[in-house]
Amino acid sequence: MSNGKTAKQLESIPPTEAVDISNGLTLSPRINLLLTIHRADTTVSPLDEWKLKRSLIDYLKTSFSHPITLPEEDLVIRRFKDLKKRKREDPVARASLFIRDLGFVKATAEAELQVREKSVVGEVREEDVVEALEKKFLEWRKLLVEKMDGMEVNLEGVRFRISVAVPDSDNFERMKKQWEEFYAFGNSRGYSRGAKQEPDTVILKGVPSRWFAEPRVSSKPSMLVTHTIFSTLGKIRNLSVAEDNDLGRDGDDEDEGMVAGLQCKIVVQFEKYKDFYNALKILCSRALLKEGSRLKVDYEVTWDKDGFFRNARSHAQEKNVRIATNSLEQHRKEAPRWQTRISRYGADNARTKRFKD
Repeated sequence: MSNGKTAKQLESIPPTEAVDISNGLTLSPRINLLLTIHRADTTVSPLDEWKLKRSLIDYLKTSFSHPITLPEEDLVIRRFKDLKKRKREDPVARASLFIRDLGFVKATAEAELQVREKSVVGEVREEDVVEALEKKFLEWRKLLVEKMDGMEVNLEGVRFRISVAVPDSDNFERMKKQWEEFYAFGNSRGYSRGAKQEPDTVILKGVPSRWFAEPRVSSKPSMLVTHTIFSTLGKIRNLSVAEDNDLGRDGDDEDEGMVAGLQCKIVVQFEKYKDFYNALKILCSRALLKEGSRLKVDYEVTWDKDGFFRNARSHAQEKNVRIATNSLEQHRKEAPRWQTRISRYGADNARTKRFKD
């Protein structure tokens, strides 16, 4: 991997460390939690988003052994549309909570390493540091979910109940379990019998098209630029880049989603399973940042279970066969007409004469 990091280098990156990938882009670590807000009383008062934000920010700062700081812009609340038409047990809003300052994770990991260093002969190895940071990252995320899931918030007499979960896109362990079960039960398509079946393709949605475009040439994503960027994570076999206009458009939020053409969807197939594995793990639980921009992009990432590139080749082959078949049919229809025209001429290409009997 001449232009990128080696597999060993990628494996030694803890979930609390930023990763520079190319073209001024950085993968910045963070914890992402998905919140669903329900009513917890019989009132019909609307949800005050600002009060909910202040309540949750104060809770995170004061309810844990290490204060967790959260800027207001990192708690995004979206109310559902047509609340008057919804049932009482239906949620009234959902929110995305992003914890980007992971100092509390590092502090607890360092404290554990210091205790281990005193009790074990010899220095703490780099592998021990990575392992401790991974362990504490997962422990803290689990603790946050356990403490916040089911909690009630009282906003000046109006009570709401909050459900908390880690999005699939941020849960590498869950995705790993999904693909192991998927291939174990023989759900894969397009593989020869007896061949070892493993995923190799990463799907990334909701990243700015202009960040993957050729500067001063176009605002549309470039295949060459995208290949250069993702080559830092492994050797690429196939690559697809296209506009992603469907992200966030489920029609249920008051927020109508992104402007068409601004986001793109990137599908990367790696040569080796190990490169796929490391790339997906690095992309999980991180946001995309661009040098010179204040924008933080919290994209969606997953693995390809539908055989994106195999289906693309199959569709291309079907299209070629269809074109060839249509051409053949057209040729067959045209052939009799040409034969009729030819029969009206003699061998010397002169039109045959008709004689009266």
